Amino acid sequence: MNTLQLLPFSAHYLFRPRSEFIRRVATLCGFVGIFGFTESVESARNRALEMAKTVRHRGPDWSGIYSSECAILAHERLSIVDVEHGAQPLLDVTAGRALAVNGEIYNHVALRDALKLPHVWKTKSDCEIILYLYDEYGSAVCGMLSGIFAFAIFDERSGEFFVARDHIGIVPLYIGWGSDGAIYVASEMKALDRVCETIQEFPPGHYYSGKAGQFVKWYDPEWAHTLPTRKVSLHELRTSLEAAVKQQMMCDVPYGVLISGGLDSSLIAALAARHRFKRIESGETEEAWWPRLHSFSVGLENSPDMKYARSVATHIGTVHHEVVFTLQEGLDALPDVIRHLETFDVTTIRAGTPMYLMARKIKSMGIKMVLSGEGADEVFGGYLYFHMAPSAEEFHEETVRKLFALSRYDCCRANKATAAWGVEARVPFLDKEFLDYAMSIDPAEKMCPGAKIEKGILREAFAGLLPKEILLRQKEQFSDGVGYGWIECLRNHAENKVSDQMLAEASKRFPQQTPTSKEGYFYRTIFDGIFMNPTACLTVPVGPSIACSSPTAFLWSQQFASMDDPSGRAVKGIHIQAIDNAVGLRDHP
Repeated sequence: MNTLQLLPFSAHYLFRPRSEFIRRVATLCGFVGIFGFTESVESARNRALEMAKTVRHRGPDWSGIYSSECAILAHERLSIVDVEHGAQPLLDVTAGRALAVNGEIYNHVALRDALKLPHVWKTKSDCEIILYLYDEYGSAVCGMLSGIFAFAIFDERSGEFFVARDHIGIVPLYIGWGSDGAIYVASEMKALDRVCETIQEFPPGHYYSGKAGQFVKWYDPEWAHTLPTRKVSLHELRTSLEAAVKQQMMCDVPYGVLISGGLDSSLIAALAARHRFKRIESGETEEAWWPRLHSFSVGLENSPDMKYARSVATHIGTVHHEVVFTLQEGLDALPDVIRHLETFDVTTIRAGTPMYLMARKIKSMGIKMVLSGEGADEVFGGYLYFHMAPSAEEFHEETVRKLFALSRYDCCRANKATAAWGVEARVPFLDKEFLDYAMSIDPAEKMCPGAKIEKGILREAFAGLLPKEILLRQKEQFSDGVGYGWIECLRNHAENKVSDQMLAEASKRFPQQTPTSKEGYFYRTIFDGIFMNPTACLTVPVGPSIACSSPTAFLWSQQFASMDDPSGRAVKGIHIQAIDNAVGLRDHP
Protein backbone atom coordinates (compact mmCIF):
# COMPACT_ATOMS: atom_id res chain seq x y z
CA MET A 1 0.00 0.00 0.00
CA ASN A 2 1.35 3.41 -0.93
CA THR A 3 1.43 5.96 1.85
CA LEU A 4 2.20 9.62 2.24
CA GLN A 5 2.68 10.53 5.88
CA LEU A 6 3.36 14.03 7.15
CA LEU A 7 4.62 14.90 10.58
CA PRO A 8 3.14 17.95 12.36
CA PHE A 9 4.33 21.37 11.31
CA SER A 10 6.69 22.75 13.97
CA ALA A 11 5.58 26.40 13.97
CA HIS A 12 3.15 28.78 12.28
CA TYR A 13 3.46 32.40 11.31
CA LEU A 14 0.39 33.56 13.23
CA PHE A 15 0.85 37.25 12.50
CA ARG A 16 -0.42 37.04 8.90
CA PRO A 17 -3.95 35.96 7.94
CA ARG A 18 -4.31 32.59 6.23
CA SER A 19 -6.18 34.23 3.35
CA GLU A 20 -3.07 36.17 2.36
CA PHE A 21 -1.08 33.02 1.61
CA ILE A 22 -0.89 31.61 -1.88
CA ARG A 23 -0.43 27.86 -1.84
CA ARG A 24 3.09 27.56 -3.13
CA VAL A 25 5.94 25.33 -2.08
CA ALA A 26 9.35 26.94 -2.46
CA THR A 27 11.93 25.23 -0.34
CA LEU A 28 15.47 24.70 0.58
CA CYS A 29 15.18 21.15 1.81
CA GLY A 30 16.83 17.85 2.31
CA PHE A 31 15.59 14.58 0.88
CA VAL A 32 16.52 10.92 0.66
CA GLY A 33 15.47 8.38 -1.95
CA ILE A 34 15.88 4.60 -2.01
CA PHE A 35 15.08 2.64 -5.19
CA GLY A 36 15.25 -1.05 -6.08
CA PHE A 37 15.75 -2.36 -2.55
CA THR A 38 15.36 -6.04 -1.74
CA GLU A 39 14.64 -5.74 1.97
CA SER A 40 11.10 -5.37 3.31
CA VAL A 41 9.27 -2.07 2.85
CA GLU A 42 9.19 -1.60 6.61
CA SER A 43 12.93 -2.05 6.90
CA ALA A 44 13.66 0.28 3.97
CA ARG A 45 11.25 2.85 5.34
CA ASN A 46 12.91 2.82 8.75
CA ARG A 47 16.29 3.15 7.10
CA ALA A 48 15.10 6.16 5.11
CA LEU A 49 13.78 7.82 8.24
CA GLU A 50 17.15 7.44 9.95
CA MET A 51 18.96 8.75 6.88
CA ALA A 52 16.61 11.74 6.69
CA LYS A 53 17.53 12.75 10.24
CA THR A 54 21.09 13.44 9.06
CA VAL A 55 19.83 16.18 6.69
CA ARG A 56 17.08 17.58 8.91
CA HIS A 57 19.12 20.75 9.50
CA ARG A 58 18.36 21.58 5.85
CA GLY A 59 14.62 21.38 6.50
CA PRO A 60 13.69 21.81 10.16
CA ASP A 61 10.08 22.89 9.50
CA TRP A 62 8.35 19.74 8.25
CA SER A 63 8.98 16.05 7.60
CA GLY A 64 7.22 13.77 5.11
CA ILE A 65 7.71 10.27 3.75
CA TYR A 66 6.32 8.31 0.80
CA SER A 67 6.72 4.53 0.63
CA SER A 68 5.85 1.81 -1.84
CA GLU A 69 7.01 -1.72 -2.61
CA CYS A 70 9.84 -0.38 -4.77
CA ALA A 71 10.75 3.09 -3.51
CA ILE A 72 11.00 5.33 -0.48
CA LEU A 73 11.16 9.13 -0.58
CA ALA A 74 11.77 11.00 2.68
CA HIS A 75 11.68 14.80 2.78
CA GLU A 76 12.76 17.48 5.27
CA ARG A 77 11.36 20.91 4.48
CA LEU A 78 12.51 24.46 5.10
CA SER A 79 9.48 26.64 4.36
CA ILE A 80 10.38 29.80 2.47
CA VAL A 81 7.20 30.34 0.45
CA ASP A 82 3.79 29.42 1.92
CA VAL A 83 4.91 28.52 5.42
CA GLU A 84 1.57 26.92 6.39
CA HIS A 85 1.20 24.47 3.50
CA GLY A 86 3.30 22.61 1.00
CA ALA A 87 3.87 19.10 2.27
CA GLN A 88 6.29 16.91 0.38
CA PRO A 89 6.67 14.44 -1.23
CA LEU A 90 4.13 15.69 -3.77
CA LEU A 91 1.81 13.25 -5.54
CA ASP A 92 0.40 13.16 -9.06
CA VAL A 93 -2.71 11.19 -8.21
CA THR A 94 -3.66 10.65 -11.86
CA ALA A 95 -0.35 9.33 -13.16
CA GLY A 96 0.65 7.68 -9.89
CA ARG A 97 3.97 9.48 -9.36
CA ALA A 98 5.65 10.84 -6.26
CA LEU A 99 8.11 13.75 -6.21
CA ALA A 100 10.66 15.00 -3.67
CA VAL A 101 12.34 18.32 -4.46
CA ASN A 102 15.01 20.55 -3.01
CA GLY A 103 14.79 23.73 -5.02
CA GLU A 104 13.10 26.80 -6.39
CA ILE A 105 11.38 26.88 -9.80
CA TYR A 106 11.11 30.56 -10.65
CA ASN A 107 9.22 30.22 -13.94
CA HIS A 108 6.57 27.82 -12.66
CA VAL A 109 3.64 30.11 -13.55
CA ALA A 110 4.78 30.56 -17.15
CA LEU A 111 5.39 26.82 -17.47
CA ARG A 112 1.72 26.07 -16.89
CA ASP A 113 1.10 27.35 -20.42
CA ALA A 114 3.33 24.55 -21.72
CA LEU A 115 0.98 21.88 -20.37
CA LYS A 116 -1.33 20.35 -22.97
CA LEU A 117 -3.36 18.01 -20.76
CA PRO A 118 -5.59 18.59 -17.73
CA HIS A 119 -4.00 17.75 -14.38
CA VAL A 120 -5.36 17.45 -10.86
CA TRP A 121 -3.48 20.19 -9.02
CA LYS A 122 -3.03 19.73 -5.28
CA THR A 123 -1.26 23.06 -4.66
CA LYS A 124 -0.13 26.17 -6.49
CA SER A 125 3.38 24.99 -5.87
CA ASP A 126 6.39 26.06 -7.88
CA CYS A 127 7.51 22.44 -7.53
CA GLU A 128 4.31 20.62 -8.48
CA ILE A 129 4.78 21.73 -12.09
CA ILE A 130 7.69 19.27 -12.31
CA LEU A 131 5.31 16.31 -11.97
CA TYR A 132 3.10 17.38 -14.87
CA LEU A 133 5.89 18.51 -17.15
CA TYR A 134 7.53 15.13 -16.61
CA ASP A 135 4.21 13.45 -17.41
CA GLU A 136 4.03 15.24 -20.78
CA TYR A 137 7.67 15.86 -21.72
CA GLY A 138 9.68 13.23 -19.87
CA SER A 139 13.35 14.02 -19.37
CA ALA A 140 13.01 17.28 -21.32
CA VAL A 141 11.52 18.75 -18.15
CA CYS A 142 15.02 19.62 -16.91
CA GLY A 143 15.78 22.10 -19.66
CA MET A 144 12.41 23.79 -19.23
CA LEU A 145 13.02 24.76 -15.63
CA SER A 146 14.45 28.13 -14.60
CA GLY A 147 15.69 27.76 -11.08
CA ILE A 148 17.81 25.63 -8.80
CA PHE A 149 16.88 22.07 -8.00
CA ALA A 150 17.60 18.49 -7.16
CA PHE A 151 14.64 16.17 -7.39
CA ALA A 152 13.58 12.54 -7.55
CA ILE A 153 10.42 11.17 -9.18
CA PHE A 154 9.06 7.67 -8.71
CA ASP A 155 6.44 6.15 -11.04
CA GLU A 156 4.29 3.65 -9.15
CA ARG A 157 2.91 2.00 -12.28
CA SER A 158 6.14 1.34 -14.13
CA GLY A 159 8.48 1.13 -11.17
CA GLU A 160 10.72 3.66 -12.93
CA PHE A 161 12.54 6.46 -11.12
CA PHE A 162 14.06 9.69 -12.43
CA VAL A 163 16.59 11.89 -10.62
CA ALA A 164 17.98 15.24 -11.80
CA ARG A 165 20.17 18.13 -10.67
CA ASP A 166 20.30 21.76 -11.75
CA HIS A 167 22.57 23.18 -14.44
CA ILE A 168 25.61 24.14 -12.30
CA GLY A 169 25.00 22.15 -9.13
CA ILE A 170 23.87 25.03 -6.95
CA VAL A 171 21.79 22.56 -4.96
CA PRO A 172 23.80 19.57 -3.66
CA LEU A 173 22.98 15.97 -4.51
CA TYR A 174 24.78 12.65 -4.02
CA ILE A 175 24.15 9.14 -5.27
CA GLY A 176 25.23 5.79 -3.85
CA TRP A 177 24.87 2.07 -4.43
CA GLY A 178 24.11 -0.54 -1.78
CA SER A 179 25.48 -4.08 -1.57
CA ASP A 180 22.07 -5.43 -2.62
CA GLY A 181 21.99 -3.29 -5.77
CA ALA A 182 19.71 -0.63 -4.32
CA ILE A 183 20.29 2.93 -5.50
CA TYR A 184 20.28 5.76 -2.99
CA VAL A 185 20.16 9.52 -3.50
CA ALA A 186 20.45 12.22 -0.85
CA SER A 187 20.89 15.95 -0.53
CA GLU A 188 24.08 15.49 1.46
CA MET A 189 26.70 12.76 1.50
CA LYS A 190 26.38 12.14 5.24
CA ALA A 191 23.02 10.44 4.66
CA LEU A 192 24.71 7.83 2.45
CA ASP A 193 28.00 7.45 4.32
CA ARG A 194 27.28 4.38 6.44
CA VAL A 195 24.64 2.91 4.14
CA CYS A 196 26.20 2.62 0.67
CA GLU A 197 29.19 0.68 -0.61
CA THR A 198 30.14 3.47 -3.02
CA ILE A 199 29.23 7.16 -3.09
CA GLN A 200 29.73 9.90 -5.64
CA GLU A 201 28.55 13.42 -6.32
CA PHE A 202 25.55 13.45 -8.62
CA PRO A 203 26.95 15.40 -11.59
CA PRO A 204 25.47 18.88 -12.15
CA GLY A 205 23.37 19.35 -15.26
CA HIS A 206 22.62 15.62 -15.51
CA TYR A 207 19.73 13.26 -14.92
CA TYR A 208 19.66 9.54 -14.11
CA SER A 209 16.81 7.17 -14.88
CA GLY A 210 16.45 3.75 -13.39
CA LYS A 211 15.55 2.30 -16.76
CA ALA A 212 18.68 3.50 -18.54
CA GLY A 213 20.93 3.10 -15.51
CA GLN A 214 23.29 5.89 -16.55
CA PHE A 215 23.85 9.64 -16.26
CA VAL A 216 22.69 11.79 -19.15
CA LYS A 217 23.83 15.40 -19.58
CA TRP A 218 20.85 17.68 -20.09
CA TYR A 219 22.63 21.04 -19.72
CA ASP A 220 25.15 21.40 -22.51
CA PRO A 221 25.18 25.05 -23.65
CA GLU A 222 26.87 26.12 -26.85
CA TRP A 223 29.24 28.44 -24.98
CA ALA A 224 30.77 25.42 -23.25
CA HIS A 225 32.14 24.19 -26.60
CA THR A 226 32.63 27.22 -28.81
CA LEU A 227 34.33 30.60 -28.56
CA PRO A 228 31.60 33.24 -28.22
CA THR A 229 31.69 36.23 -30.56
CA ARG A 230 28.73 38.27 -29.28
CA LYS A 231 29.55 41.88 -28.43
CA VAL A 232 28.46 42.99 -24.98
CA SER A 233 25.43 45.18 -24.46
CA LEU A 234 25.85 46.92 -21.11
CA HIS A 235 22.10 47.53 -21.05
CA GLU A 236 21.32 43.83 -21.56
CA LEU A 237 23.96 42.81 -19.04
CA ARG A 238 22.44 45.13 -16.48
CA THR A 239 18.80 44.21 -17.10
CA SER A 240 19.57 40.47 -17.22
CA LEU A 241 21.21 40.50 -13.82
CA GLU A 242 18.47 42.66 -12.33
CA ALA A 243 15.86 40.21 -13.66
CA ALA A 244 17.74 37.34 -12.03
CA VAL A 245 17.82 39.14 -8.69
CA LYS A 246 14.12 40.05 -8.88
CA GLN A 247 12.88 36.55 -9.55
CA GLN A 248 15.05 35.14 -6.78
CA MET A 249 13.42 37.49 -4.24
CA MET A 250 10.33 35.23 -4.22
CA CYS A 251 9.86 34.74 -0.48
CA ASP A 252 7.15 34.67 2.21
CA VAL A 253 9.51 34.97 5.19
CA PRO A 254 12.00 37.65 6.30
CA TYR A 255 15.03 37.61 4.01
CA GLY A 256 18.37 39.36 3.71
CA VAL A 257 21.48 39.95 1.64
CA LEU A 258 25.10 39.03 2.30
CA ILE A 259 27.60 41.85 1.77
CA SER A 260 31.32 41.18 1.79
CA GLY A 261 32.04 44.73 0.68
CA GLY A 262 33.36 43.51 -2.66
CA LEU A 263 31.82 44.19 -6.06
CA ASP A 264 29.78 41.02 -6.52
CA SER A 265 27.78 40.77 -3.30
CA SER A 266 27.37 44.55 -3.23
CA LEU A 267 25.78 44.56 -6.70
CA ILE A 268 23.31 41.85 -5.71
CA ALA A 269 22.45 43.69 -2.50
CA ALA A 270 21.98 47.03 -4.30
CA LEU A 271 19.69 45.47 -6.91
CA ALA A 272 17.64 43.71 -4.24
CA ALA A 273 17.32 46.99 -2.35
CA ARG A 274 15.72 48.55 -5.43
CA HIS A 275 12.86 46.05 -5.30
CA ARG A 276 12.37 45.57 -1.57
CA PHE A 277 9.24 47.70 -1.25
CA LYS A 278 6.94 45.57 -3.47
CA ARG A 279 6.09 41.88 -3.51
CA ILE A 280 7.77 40.16 -6.44
CA GLU A 281 5.07 37.44 -6.39
CA SER A 282 2.42 40.04 -7.25
CA GLY A 283 4.37 41.50 -10.15
CA GLU A 284 5.34 44.35 -7.80
CA THR A 285 1.73 45.54 -7.53
CA GLU A 286 1.37 44.86 -3.78
CA GLU A 287 3.24 46.22 -0.79
CA ALA A 288 6.09 44.02 0.41
CA TRP A 289 5.59 42.05 3.60
CA TRP A 290 9.22 42.68 4.55
CA PRO A 291 10.18 46.14 3.22
CA ARG A 292 13.13 46.46 5.62
CA LEU A 293 16.00 44.68 3.91
CA HIS A 294 18.54 43.20 6.32
CA SER A 295 22.20 42.86 5.32
CA PHE A 296 24.98 40.85 6.94
CA SER A 297 28.76 40.88 6.93
CA VAL A 298 31.24 38.75 8.85
CA GLY A 299 34.83 39.15 9.95
CA LEU A 300 37.39 39.43 12.66
CA GLU A 301 37.50 42.69 14.57
CA ASN A 302 38.35 45.55 12.17
CA SER A 303 38.41 43.26 9.12
CA PRO A 304 38.61 44.81 5.61
CA ASP A 305 35.30 43.31 4.51
CA MET A 306 33.25 44.77 7.32
CA LYS A 307 34.49 48.30 6.70
CA TYR A 308 33.49 48.19 3.04
CA ALA A 309 30.25 46.31 3.74
CA ARG A 310 29.25 49.05 6.17
CA SER A 311 29.74 51.59 3.39
CA VAL A 312 27.54 49.58 1.00
CA ALA A 313 24.79 49.09 3.58
CA THR A 314 24.67 52.82 4.29
CA HIS A 315 24.56 53.61 0.57
CA ILE A 316 21.65 51.26 -0.23
CA GLY A 317 19.77 51.75 3.05
CA THR A 318 19.69 48.29 4.62
CA VAL A 319 19.35 47.30 8.26
CA HIS A 320 22.93 46.15 8.65
CA HIS A 321 24.33 43.51 11.00
CA GLU A 322 28.01 42.79 11.60
CA VAL A 323 28.96 39.32 12.81
CA VAL A 324 32.34 39.47 14.55
CA PHE A 325 34.09 36.21 15.37
CA THR A 326 37.34 35.41 17.13
CA LEU A 327 40.16 33.18 15.92
CA GLN A 328 39.37 30.68 18.65
CA GLU A 329 35.69 30.56 17.68
CA GLY A 330 36.75 29.83 14.12
CA LEU A 331 39.10 27.04 15.18
CA ASP A 332 36.48 25.53 17.46
CA ALA A 333 33.98 25.39 14.60
CA LEU A 334 36.24 23.49 12.17
CA PRO A 335 34.93 19.95 12.91
CA ASP A 336 31.33 21.10 12.47
CA VAL A 337 32.22 23.04 9.32
CA ILE A 338 33.89 19.99 7.77
CA ARG A 339 30.94 17.79 8.75
CA HIS A 340 28.46 20.15 7.12
CA LEU A 341 30.50 21.13 4.06
CA GLU A 342 31.63 17.51 3.50
CA THR A 343 35.03 18.55 2.21
CA PHE A 344 38.67 18.90 3.18
CA ASP A 345 39.45 21.41 0.44
CA VAL A 346 41.58 24.14 2.01
CA THR A 347 40.10 27.25 0.39
CA THR A 348 36.53 26.02 0.89
CA ILE A 349 37.06 25.49 4.61
CA ARG A 350 38.87 28.80 5.03
CA ALA A 351 35.94 30.68 3.52
CA GLY A 352 33.24 28.34 4.76
CA THR A 353 33.99 28.75 8.45
CA PRO A 354 33.14 32.48 8.71
CA MET A 355 30.07 31.89 6.52
CA TYR A 356 28.96 29.04 8.79
CA LEU A 357 29.31 31.25 11.88
CA MET A 358 27.46 34.10 10.17
CA ALA A 359 24.59 31.81 9.12
CA ARG A 360 23.94 30.89 12.75
CA LYS A 361 23.54 34.56 13.64
CA ILE A 362 21.32 35.11 10.61
CA LYS A 363 18.99 32.29 11.64
CA SER A 364 18.85 33.59 15.21
CA MET A 365 17.43 36.87 13.86
CA GLY A 366 14.56 35.12 12.09
CA ILE A 367 15.99 35.39 8.57
CA LYS A 368 15.53 32.25 6.45
CA MET A 369 16.74 33.30 2.99
CA VAL A 370 19.70 35.39 1.80
CA LEU A 371 20.98 36.53 -1.58
CA SER A 372 24.70 36.11 -2.20
CA GLY A 373 27.26 37.00 -4.87
CA GLU A 374 28.91 33.69 -5.76
CA GLY A 375 29.68 33.00 -9.43
CA ALA A 376 30.65 36.42 -10.79
CA ASP A 377 34.39 35.74 -10.74
CA GLU A 378 33.91 32.55 -12.72
CA VAL A 379 31.65 34.20 -15.29
CA PHE A 380 33.69 37.37 -15.81
CA GLY A 381 37.22 36.18 -15.06
CA GLY A 382 37.49 38.10 -11.82
CA TYR A 383 40.35 36.24 -10.20
CA LEU A 384 43.62 38.11 -10.41
CA TYR A 385 45.45 35.46 -12.41
CA PHE A 386 43.08 36.21 -15.29
CA HIS A 387 45.25 39.28 -15.89
CA MET A 388 47.80 36.87 -17.35
CA ALA A 389 45.46 35.09 -19.79
CA PRO A 390 47.39 34.85 -23.06
CA SER A 391 44.34 34.78 -25.36
CA ALA A 392 40.58 35.18 -25.43
CA GLU A 393 40.22 31.47 -26.11
CA GLU A 394 42.22 30.44 -23.05
CA PHE A 395 40.43 33.04 -20.94
CA HIS A 396 37.06 31.61 -21.96
CA GLU A 397 38.11 27.99 -21.50
CA GLU A 398 39.20 28.79 -17.96
CA THR A 399 35.89 30.45 -17.08
CA VAL A 400 34.05 27.40 -18.41
CA ARG A 401 36.28 25.04 -16.42
CA LYS A 402 35.75 27.00 -13.23
CA LEU A 403 31.98 27.26 -13.67
CA PHE A 404 31.55 23.51 -14.03
CA ALA A 405 33.70 22.93 -10.94
CA LEU A 406 31.67 25.25 -8.71
CA SER A 407 29.53 22.46 -7.27
CA ARG A 408 32.57 21.28 -5.31
CA TYR A 409 33.72 24.72 -4.26
CA ASP A 410 31.72 27.95 -3.93
CA CYS A 411 28.29 26.39 -4.49
CA CYS A 412 29.11 23.69 -1.96
CA ARG A 413 30.29 26.31 0.53
CA ALA A 414 27.42 28.77 0.10
CA ASN A 415 24.67 26.16 0.17
CA LYS A 416 25.90 23.89 2.94
CA ALA A 417 27.33 26.56 5.26
CA THR A 418 23.96 28.30 5.37
CA ALA A 419 21.81 25.15 5.21
CA ALA A 420 23.60 23.94 8.35
CA TRP A 421 21.38 26.41 10.22
CA GLY A 422 18.25 26.16 8.07
CA VAL A 423 19.02 29.24 5.95
CA GLU A 424 18.78 29.26 2.16
CA ALA A 425 21.39 31.06 0.04
CA ARG A 426 20.41 32.11 -3.50
CA VAL A 427 23.01 33.06 -6.11
CA PRO A 428 21.66 35.28 -8.93
CA PHE A 429 24.96 35.39 -10.86
CA LEU A 430 24.43 31.68 -11.57
CA ASP A 431 20.84 32.09 -12.75
CA LYS A 432 20.59 29.95 -15.87
CA GLU A 433 19.22 32.67 -18.15
CA PHE A 434 21.72 35.28 -16.94
CA LEU A 435 24.53 32.75 -17.21
CA ASP A 436 23.63 31.86 -20.79
CA TYR A 437 23.71 35.53 -21.75
CA ALA A 438 26.87 36.48 -19.87
CA MET A 439 28.80 33.43 -21.10
CA SER A 440 27.80 34.18 -24.70
CA ILE A 441 29.76 37.47 -24.61
CA ASP A 442 32.99 37.61 -26.58
CA PRO A 443 35.66 36.83 -23.92
CA ALA A 444 37.91 39.48 -25.45
CA GLU A 445 35.56 42.01 -23.86
CA LYS A 446 36.03 40.40 -20.44
CA MET A 447 39.81 40.21 -20.60
CA CYS A 448 41.96 42.33 -18.31
CA PRO A 449 45.48 42.27 -19.75
CA GLY A 450 48.15 44.21 -17.92
CA ALA A 451 46.64 47.20 -16.16
CA LYS A 452 43.03 46.81 -17.32
CA ILE A 453 40.73 46.25 -14.36
CA GLU A 454 39.20 42.76 -14.00
CA LYS A 455 35.43 42.42 -14.48
CA GLY A 456 35.52 45.75 -16.31
CA ILE A 457 32.28 45.30 -18.25
CA LEU A 458 30.39 44.36 -15.09
CA ARG A 459 31.70 47.44 -13.29
CA GLU A 460 30.86 49.64 -16.25
CA ALA A 461 27.35 48.22 -16.61
CA PHE A 462 26.57 49.24 -13.04
CA ALA A 463 28.52 52.46 -12.78
CA GLY A 464 26.65 54.82 -10.46
CA LEU A 465 24.85 52.08 -8.54
CA LEU A 466 27.58 51.78 -5.89
CA PRO A 467 30.16 54.11 -4.36
CA LYS A 468 33.33 54.14 -6.46
CA GLU A 469 35.40 52.73 -3.59
CA ILE A 470 33.24 49.60 -3.90
CA LEU A 471 32.83 49.62 -7.68
CA LEU A 472 36.63 49.61 -8.05
CA ARG A 473 37.56 47.52 -5.02
CA GLN A 474 40.38 45.05 -5.59
CA LYS A 475 39.54 41.36 -5.77
CA GLU A 476 40.16 39.74 -2.41
CA GLN A 477 39.45 36.14 -1.49
CA PHE A 478 36.65 35.87 1.07
CA SER A 479 38.82 34.15 3.67
CA ASP A 480 41.30 37.06 3.51
CA GLY A 481 38.68 39.78 3.54
CA VAL A 482 37.22 38.57 6.84
CA GLY A 483 40.61 39.37 8.42
CA TYR A 484 44.15 38.59 7.33
CA GLY A 485 44.87 36.89 10.65
CA TRP A 486 42.38 34.10 9.86
CA ILE A 487 44.49 32.31 7.25
CA GLU A 488 47.65 32.83 9.27
CA CYS A 489 45.91 31.32 12.30
CA LEU A 490 44.83 28.26 10.32
CA ARG A 491 48.32 27.71 8.94
CA ASN A 492 49.93 28.02 12.35
CA HIS A 493 47.37 25.67 13.87
CA ALA A 494 48.01 23.06 11.19
CA GLU A 495 51.77 23.52 11.58
CA ASN A 496 51.42 22.59 15.25
CA LYS A 497 49.24 19.57 14.49
CA VAL A 498 51.07 18.08 11.49
CA SER A 499 54.80 17.36 11.49
CA ASP A 500 57.08 17.44 8.45
CA GLN A 501 57.36 13.66 8.62
CA MET A 502 53.60 13.22 8.73
CA LEU A 503 53.22 15.29 5.57
CA ALA A 504 56.10 13.46 3.87
CA GLU A 505 54.33 10.15 4.54
CA ALA A 506 50.85 11.44 3.74
CA SER A 507 50.41 9.00 0.86
CA LYS A 508 50.76 6.06 3.27
CA ARG A 509 47.94 7.27 5.49
CA PHE A 510 45.87 8.76 2.67
CA PRO A 511 46.59 6.78 -0.50
CA GLN A 512 43.58 8.33 -2.23
CA GLN A 513 43.21 12.11 -2.63
CA THR A 514 46.48 12.62 -0.77
CA PRO A 515 46.74 16.07 0.86
CA THR A 516 49.63 18.24 -0.33
CA SER A 517 49.91 20.71 2.56
CA LYS A 518 49.85 20.56 6.34
CA GLU A 519 46.61 22.48 6.40
CA GLY A 520 45.05 20.04 3.95
CA TYR A 521 46.40 17.11 5.97
CA PHE A 522 44.84 18.48 9.16
CA TYR A 523 41.43 18.93 7.53
CA ARG A 524 41.63 15.45 6.01
CA THR A 525 42.17 13.85 9.42
CA ILE A 526 38.99 15.53 10.67
CA PHE A 527 37.09 14.50 7.52
CA ASP A 528 38.12 10.85 7.83
CA GLY A 529 37.04 10.85 11.46
CA ILE A 530 33.54 11.84 10.36
CA PHE A 531 33.00 10.02 7.05
CA MET A 532 33.68 6.30 7.21
CA ASN A 533 32.92 5.29 3.63
CA PRO A 534 36.17 4.65 1.73
CA THR A 535 34.78 6.37 -1.37
CA ALA A 536 33.70 9.54 0.45
CA CYS A 537 37.10 11.17 -0.05
CA LEU A 538 36.76 10.78 -3.82
CA THR A 539 34.06 13.46 -3.83
CA VAL A 540 36.72 16.04 -2.85
CA PRO A 541 39.33 17.16 -5.42
CA VAL A 542 42.88 17.70 -4.16
CA GLY A 543 46.30 18.73 -5.41
CA PRO A 544 48.54 21.78 -5.75
CA SER A 545 46.16 23.24 -8.32
CA ILE A 546 43.39 23.38 -5.76
CA ALA A 547 45.36 25.42 -3.23
CA CYS A 548 46.05 28.08 -5.84
CA SER A 549 42.53 27.89 -7.27
CA SER A 550 43.56 26.79 -10.77
CA PRO A 551 46.33 24.87 -12.57
CA THR A 552 46.05 27.48 -15.28
CA ALA A 553 47.84 29.96 -13.04
CA PHE A 554 50.97 27.84 -13.35
CA LEU A 555 50.82 27.98 -17.12
CA TRP A 556 50.02 31.64 -17.50
CA SER A 557 52.45 33.24 -15.06
CA GLN A 558 55.32 32.21 -12.83
CA GLN A 559 54.54 35.25 -10.71
CA PHE A 560 51.11 33.88 -9.91
CA ALA A 561 52.30 30.29 -9.68
CA SER A 562 54.61 31.24 -6.80
CA MET A 563 51.78 32.79 -4.82
CA ASP A 564 49.76 30.93 -2.23
CA ASP A 565 46.45 31.89 -3.80
CA PRO A 566 46.64 33.87 -7.04
CA SER A 567 42.85 33.91 -7.27
CA GLY A 568 42.49 36.45 -4.53
CA ARG A 569 45.78 38.06 -3.55
CA ALA A 570 47.04 41.39 -4.82
CA VAL A 571 49.98 41.43 -7.21
CA LYS A 572 52.20 44.48 -7.03
CA GLY A 573 51.40 47.07 -9.65
CA ILE A 574 48.53 45.33 -11.42
CA HIS A 575 45.56 46.58 -9.52
CA ILE A 576 46.78 50.05 -8.71
CA GLN A 577 47.20 50.70 -12.42
CA ALA A 578 43.86 49.04 -13.16
CA ILE A 579 42.04 51.37 -10.79
CA ASP A 580 43.75 54.39 -12.35
CA ASN A 581 42.60 53.23 -15.77
CA ALA A 582 39.01 52.69 -14.59
CA VAL A 583 38.24 56.09 -13.14
CA GLY A 584 36.46 57.04 -16.33
CA LEU A 585 33.70 54.47 -16.03
CA ARG A 586 30.43 55.86 -17.29
CA ASP A 587 27.68 56.77 -14.86
CA HIS A 588 24.77 54.37 -14.69
CA PRO A 589 22.21 55.36 -17.37
